[in-house]
Amino acid sequence: MRTYSGHSSAVASNELYRSNLAKGQTGLSIAFDLPTQTGLTRTTRPPPERSQGRRADRAPRSHAPTLEGLPLDEMNTSMTINATAAWLWGLYLALAQEEGVDLNQLQGTTQNDIVKEYLSRGT
Repeated sequence: MRTYSGHSSAVASNELYRSNLAKGQTGLSIAFDLPTQTGLTRTTRPPPERSQGRRADRAPRSHAPTLEGLPLDEMNTSMTINATAAWLWGLYLALAQEEGVDLNQLQGTTQNDIVKEYLSRGT
């Protein structure tokens, strides 16, 4: 079982994920902010007053603290990220390797539905 969640910062998200896993949740469904989903980074995003993801405004490379200390090889991870799915999945794999996780033990899914993003968000 996993719940779709994310918070205003990587640290807050990590705290929520740890709490949920401690209560018996078996996986994570990670919510990414809209700029990350559309491939924007801190250097390519519009100024904060125009950024739709201001509350969750963090560059993709700073998502590592979101997963820090979590048992990646013992849980199921879903990433709802669409157009940047392959790129963020690659970062997830790199993080797992850095932590010494056997990549064959990873479980989860990515969503890569760019048509949905275009039709529902116009992005």
